Order: sequence, then structure tokens, then C-alpha cells
Amino acid sequence: MDNNHAVETLNKLVEINNDRIEGYETASKETDEQELKNVFSHLAQTSHNCNQELTSEIHLLGGTPTEGTRTSGKFFRVWMDVKAALAGNDRKAILSSCEYGEDHAIETYENVLEDDLEHLSFEQQAIVRSQYLLIKADHNKVKSMRDVLE
Repeated sequence: MDNNHAVETLNKLVEINNDRIEGYETASKETDEQELKNVFSHLAQTSHNCNQELTSEIHLLGGTPTEGTRTSGKFFRVWMDVKAALAGNDRKAILSSCEYGEDHAIETYENVLEDDLEHLSFEQQAIVRSQYLLIKADHNKVKSMRDVLE
């Protein structure tokens, strides 16, 4: 196992979790709806917890966890859509935009699970699989809240 590849792989997941944290903390500040504040807080906490595990593994490998986000491209547009929906107080649009962001987070985890597992130890693979299930559960929560509005 090559530590550099493992660090790079784990940092992909740190980055997407950083995106989720930043996005949901911003969304929580922007909404006046307490239920959405609670949901956004829960979603951000999931990523805080994931990042704690990931950064511990990166440190064990002698690497440096990324501190940045992907505030460009697709994920940036998701959070701008969320912010616009919040400004319009359109709950369905807010949740639809959040679901789109969650789709991207799931896709990042799936890409690691499909393409990068050979770079990770058995324990790291287990962490990634476990986190994938948490992210997927968050996605399903957002989706079910959105579906209720249809």
C-alpha cells in the first residue's frame, strides 16, 4: 500500500465533507425555519464526524489533511441554489438543492469505493464503507423530506 495514494484518496473524502460542512452551516444561518436548522446541523455534524475519522487516518499515514473545499464547479452551484431557495423561502427548492448536493457527496464516496480501494488498508476501507452508509442515510432523509412536499 502506497501511503501517498492513501492520503490522496482519503483527502478526496475530507474535501467533500468540508463542502458539506460549509454548505450546511451556511444554510443553517440563512434559514429561519427551526426544523431546517436542525436538519442542516445534523448533516454538518455527520461530516464533522467523518472528517475526524479521516484526518486521524491521514495523520497515521504521515500525511496532511486538506483544509479546503471544492468551492468551484458543480458543488458551488449547488450551494448557490440552496442560498437562492432560502432567500425565496421555498422549502421544496431548498430540499431539492440539498439533495443534489448529497448526490454529489454520494458520488464521491462511490468513486472511491469503485476506483481507489486498493490504495487503502482494510481498516480504512471499512471506515469509507461505514461513512458511505451515513452519507447515504443523510441523502435519504433529505429526499424523504422533499418527497413529502410533492
